[in-house]
Amino acid sequence: MTRDEMTAIVREELTNVAPDLADETIPIDADLREEFDLDSMDFLNWITALHKRLGVDIPELDYPQLTSLGAAADYLLRATDRTKSS
Repeated sequence: MTRDEMTAIVREELTNVAPDLADETIPIDADLREEFDLDSMDFLNWITALHKRLGVDIPELDYPQLTSLGAAADYLLRATDRTKSS
């Protein structure tokens, strides 16, 4: 999977849990919680949605690595690579 494909998945799952962001232009490096007021419940629902869709475990300690669309896509690409290698 390419980074663009993963970013599209990350964006899609984000707008599924926070539909008010669907019409927003979200820069790839924007801090979702700071710049778009993504609350903790929406953030957790987003993490859960990504886990279900991709089958990737995302430990709570790694949540700070998923602050933006780009950071989340990069993290998930690394995580899916590790899953394939196992």
